[in-house]
Amino acid sequence: MKKVKIFSLMVCLFFVLSLPMAVSAETITLSFADQNSDMSWGPVHATQPWVKQVEKATNGRVKIQIYPNQTLCKGTQVWKAVKDGIADMGWFLLGYAPGLAPYADVITLPGLPFKTGEQGSEMLWKLYEKFPEMRAQLGDNKILILHTGSPMILLMPKKPVRTLEDLQGMKIRSHGGPIIEVYKKWGAVPVFLPMPDCYMAMQKGTVDAIGALYEPIPGFRLHEVTKHITENTPLNAGHMVVMMNKRKWDSLPKDIQEALMSVSGLEGSKFFGLNFFDSAAVPIKKMVQEETDISIYTLPDEERQRWVDVGAKPVWETWVDKMESQGHTKAREILNEALSMMR
Repeated sequence: MKKVKIFSLMVCLFFVLSLPMAVSAETITLSFADQNSDMSWGPVHATQPWVKQVEKATNGRVKIQIYPNQTLCKGTQVWKAVKDGIADMGWFLLGYAPGLAPYADVITLPGLPFKTGEQGSEMLWKLYEKFPEMRAQLGDNKILILHTGSPMILLMPKKPVRTLEDLQGMKIRSHGGPIIEVYKKWGAVPVFLPMPDCYMAMQKGTVDAIGALYEPIPGFRLHEVTKHITENTPLNAGHMVVMMNKRKWDSLPKDIQEALMSVSGLEGSKFFGLNFFDSAAVPIKKMVQEETDISIYTLPDEERQRWVDVGAKPVWETWVDKMESQGHTKAREILNEALSMMR
C-alpha cells in the first residue's frame, strides 16, 4: 500500500510539473487584418513568407491567420481595429491616418534621395529606433515592422502626363501626408482614396490619375483601367506598418516575443521593403508591356527637376515649419538625420 501511495504521488508530481510545459506548448493563433488581395504581389512575396518565418522562429507555437481583402475590417480602420483588439495584428498604410505619426511622415517627403523600398525601410526603422519621440507617436500599438515602397509612379486612365503643365487641374489619388501639398503646388487636386477603391474611381473618371507602384497593378487589376504610366516622377513613397495589439503582445511568453522580433525589427522591415515592392517592379512592368497596350513614359531628368523645384523641395521646409508650429520640435533634426542616412 505504501508503494502504491508513493507511486501515485510521483505521478501527480510529474503531472503538475508538466503543466507549464504543456501550457507553453499550446499553439497561439493570431488574427491578421489586411486590406490587400491575398493574390497580389506584396502579400505573396512578403506578408505570407513573413508569417512562415514567424511560425518557424516560434517552432510552430504561433500561427497567424491572415484576413485579406478587408474581410476583417476596412483598410483605413486597421490601426484602430488592432488597437481595439478586433484584430491581433495588421498591415496598415500610415497615410490613411494623417496626424497619427507626424515624425514618421518624414520618409514620405517627395524628392528624397532614395530609390528603393529596401533603402527607405531601413532608414525609417533606424529613425524609429533613434528617436523616442517617433516611437511615442506610434505607441498605441506594438510596432513590429516599418517599411516603405520606392517613390511612386503615375497611372492614368485617359490622359497621359509628360510635363508639369499636364498636371494642371488633374484629380490625383492620394493617401494623405505631405504629398497632398505637393500636388497642390503642381496645380493638381488631391483626392483621398484607399487602394481598393482605385479601380472603380479610374473606371468612372472620379480621378484622372493615381500615385501608385507596380506592385498593386495585377492584384487590384489596375491594368484593366490604365492607359498611360509615367515613371521617374518625384512623388513620395508610402510608409506602412505591421503592428500588434499591445495587450496581446504583453500576454505572449517572453521567448515568443523574442522569436517574433527576431524576424521583425530592422531585418523584417528591409525584408518587406524589398519583397513587397522592389521585387515586383521588373516582372510586373514586363507583364504590362507584353500583355497590355499601356504606354509607359519616363520623365526626362530635366523635366523631373522642374517638378522637384516647384513642388517637392519647398514642401520640406513647409513640413518642418508646420511640425514646429504644432510643437513637434524634433522635425528638423529628424529630417537632417534622414538626409544624412541617405548620403
